[in-house]
Amino acid sequence: VCPYHGWEFGPDGACVRIPANQDDVPIPKKARVDAYPTVEKYGYIWAFLGDLPEAERPSLPDLDDDFNAPGTRVIQGDYHWNVHYTRAVENSMDIAHAPWVHGGAFGNREEPQVPIFEVEKISEWGGKATVELKQPGRRGKRGIWDRIYKQGSEPRPIRTSGAFFMPNVTRLEVGLPIGKMVLIVSHLPIDEERTVSKYSLIRGFFTHPFFDKDSHKRVFKIFGEDLSVVIEQRPELLPYDLGAELHVRADRLQVHYRKLRQKCLDMGWSIDSHKIQTEMARIQAVVIPSPARREIPELEKAWVMKEVPMKEPTPKKKRMALNGEGELDADER
Repeated sequence: VCPYHGWEFGPDGACVRIPANQDDVPIPKKARVDAYPTVEKYGYIWAFLGDLPEAERPSLPDLDDDFNAPGTRVIQGDYHWNVHYTRAVENSMDIAHAPWVHGGAFGNREEPQVPIFEVEKISEWGGKATVELKQPGRRGKRGIWDRIYKQGSEPRPIRTSGAFFMPNVTRLEVGLPIGKMVLIVSHLPIDEERTVSKYSLIRGFFTHPFFDKDSHKRVFKIFGEDLSVVIEQRPELLPYDLGAELHVRADRLQVHYRKLRQKCLDMGWSIDSHKIQTEMARIQAVVIPSPARREIPELEKAWVMKEVPMKEPTPKKKRMALNGEGELDADER
């Protein structure tokens, strides 16, 4: 319902009531807004912002095993930080930074080496990598976490798995001696300088609600440690060209993400922000086209709001070739 004149809109975006009209006055076809497909799942509402037919849309991440796992506790929250969403996405899947930035929780800063790993293709739009990291060093205390981590004279390795689902969902799994912890995050862009990261922490230990407050505190501590380094990254936006930043073998998961992101950009799935700021500077608002704009021909001229300008797709002969594993084909390297 519009708060200015009380116009009411249905789920399909069409106006169903204009209070100022007489009863016999028809509602104009142009009295409609874009409506997007949504799915309620995992405690969130997922929206597809675009006009692709359903068969062509990237699927939702399959997280059923995480959210339906018996004997677990799920908590959810938000973290706001002044970083570009792509940097937040990469940070959440980055395995190599864990011992260095989070040495007290997920690795040993004194032994930060990352074992050689391969990227597992978990879907057409996602990837996963699993390694075993050295256990955090003792902190001079004989607290509960020191006792949990130790197993006889040899410390247990920390089995860590990082994964992503295009375009903005990450999954971190840490195998602790007392159970599994999974952190799933959707990184939502507010603008080019701000992101809200909606997280779900799933723990297979300490499942009583009494421990929820401490769990939220630990998630915020992790984000806070990440913020201190991510906010200093330059450039702030993820570059399009893979060669613009140097990568090593421990960065293979992020490289896989960047290649899939390039694929999306090459297909024309990118907003032309420069055009909005220059040629369309006087237009107050533009919208991402909804499926109705393509699926209902008679509504072709029934839209008041202008569509957001998109960048042109890259010609196929210039696109980066990916093989089944998301790697560059040999003749493209």
